[in-house]
Amino acid sequence: MTTSATVRLTMAQALIRFLKNQYVEKDGVETPFFAGCFGIFGHGCVAGVGEALLSNPDFPYYQVRNEQGAVHAATAYAKVKNRLQTFACLSSIGPGATNMITGAATATINRLPVLILPGDIFARRNVAPVLQQLESEHSQDISVNDCFKPVSRYWDRINRPDQLLTALPEAMRVLTSPSETGAVTLALPQDVQTEAYDYPIAFFRKRVWHIMRNRADRTTLQRAAEMIRAAKKPMIVAGGGVIYADATETLRAFVDATGIPVGETMAGKGSLRWEHPLNLGAIGATGALAANRIAKDADLVIGIGTRYSDFTTASKTAWQNPEVRFININVTEFDAGKHHGLAVVGDARETLAELGDLLAGYAVDPAYRAEAKRLHDAWDAEVQRIFDIRLSPLPSQGELIGVINELAGPDAILLNAAGSMPGDLHKLWRATHPKNFHLEYGYSCMGYEIAGGLGAKLAAPEREVFVIIGDGTWLMLSSELVTAVQLGVKLIVLLWDNSGFKSIGSLSRSLGLDGFGTRFIEPKGGVLVGDSAGDAVKPLQIDYAMNARSLGANVIECVTRDDYVAAIKAAKAVDRTTVIVIKNDRLYGVPGYESWWDVPVPEVSELESVRAAREEYEEMRANERYFLE
Repeated sequence: MTTSATVRLTMAQALIRFLKNQYVEKDGVETPFFAGCFGIFGHGCVAGVGEALLSNPDFPYYQVRNEQGAVHAATAYAKVKNRLQTFACLSSIGPGATNMITGAATATINRLPVLILPGDIFARRNVAPVLQQLESEHSQDISVNDCFKPVSRYWDRINRPDQLLTALPEAMRVLTSPSETGAVTLALPQDVQTEAYDYPIAFFRKRVWHIMRNRADRTTLQRAAEMIRAAKKPMIVAGGGVIYADATETLRAFVDATGIPVGETMAGKGSLRWEHPLNLGAIGATGALAANRIAKDADLVIGIGTRYSDFTTASKTAWQNPEVRFININVTEFDAGKHHGLAVVGDARETLAELGDLLAGYAVDPAYRAEAKRLHDAWDAEVQRIFDIRLSPLPSQGELIGVINELAGPDAILLNAAGSMPGDLHKLWRATHPKNFHLEYGYSCMGYEIAGGLGAKLAAPEREVFVIIGDGTWLMLSSELVTAVQLGVKLIVLLWDNSGFKSIGSLSRSLGLDGFGTRFIEPKGGVLVGDSAGDAVKPLQIDYAMNARSLGANVIECVTRDDYVAAIKAAKAVDRTTVIVIKNDRLYGVPGYESWWDVPVPEVSELESVRAAREEYEEMRANERYFLE
């Protein structure tokens, strides 16, 4: 190629030089897009990208303990930063690479940008098969990194150094796109990482990617306004897109003016402050009574930045009004078209503002607004009732949530992902700002919690970050606690020990399966047993406090609620990562509130309990709907 000026660099050196000169701009504010690189060195990257990172100390490198944890940390960082900044995640070839697949799926499902850089097999092939290489008798152009294709929004393999010139701009286009973002994977053959090429100097100049606020089609907006004016019982479903578009204040103004009540998804919780009289709280399978009651009779649903997961729709049972219609405001056309709704494709903040102008003078019937407020107040009282429960001898999970909600402080970040906690938190947490409630529930990935807490704290060092994690998830992936200790990053980790998988235990019992295989107990007579065995089993002797201490954390063990209160106060007062361990009652749960989740039950079984569960399942499944008009 012809160029006026070039610089000779290895492919890896060129990669890092390019990444550190990428910026984004939104609403006039400019930000470096990459905060650095998480990774673990192995033979597939240490001599290539490893040398490039050593040569570019202004592009920070953070040593992690698990490659999956690295991607989770980057995902959480991007979530706190409203998708305007992220990390690159580096691994060697083989198992180091495939460790990141779960993290890539988590990022893509949640529409959060992360750059995945797995080392790869030799492009020149003559030394194949190399250590950790997957061989195929059908092709020599395949490696384990091909597994990233279905969980990446963009995937490429850099088989020649000059391919960076076309691959990197495409990667950035996807990463910075509000509608297409997710995991981007660039597989890096280890030999090509070290090969040199004369790159145009212009390739490394600072580039600013403008994040557009696309406006919706004017005719479509007018149709949406007409549908709202004609509705008797409209409601809003606020999703994560409200928060990513910085539309929370616009939403509040829209709700104040129109009187339309709001239910919040997992990702959208915090779109309105919890005490707003028209915030009906969580909606769907893990929803609040207020939102689910309004949803049942709603004749118009205005979805804003939601992808309508089965938890949000209660497996298509939430809206039972036969005349219900949908308006879907979303930056992604795919999501805007769901439920055969009116697709309003555009930025949530700008679309809501323009729709508000078209609705000037409109408001719902005063009686409907008053009913929504009454339900809000009743739900607030129910939350307080659960917070005030004093269960003995072990505290309830709702009680533990109440304590942390009171003591965390209004500026804190609460982070969780899996187990029984997300559902209870969705119902009960009183969100005070858009980042106060950080739930990864697109993938609900066990292992996200501590790594995600690390990413969240790096993104918002001025805020306290509280990580809630169950004993089951702790045993899957707690290793990034070491990274937090190494970096001097303070987390407050609340480890709730309920002797097993509390969430699936409860689900198993509801399906007639007796909690089988969900408790951490010694086998009885050589086999695992269910909950009907009661206390006639011996719990596994796992010392979580000792485990956490061995990883370098400050640890406080609790027995009572008072111990727990004192521990949280003590953890806030010290400037180091603290793990607070407490047992809670594994059987006592927060009620469901007129909602359902479709988990199929066997159609035939020798177990009477399963047959009874199947009858209930068929009765509830009859409420599932198609929305075709």
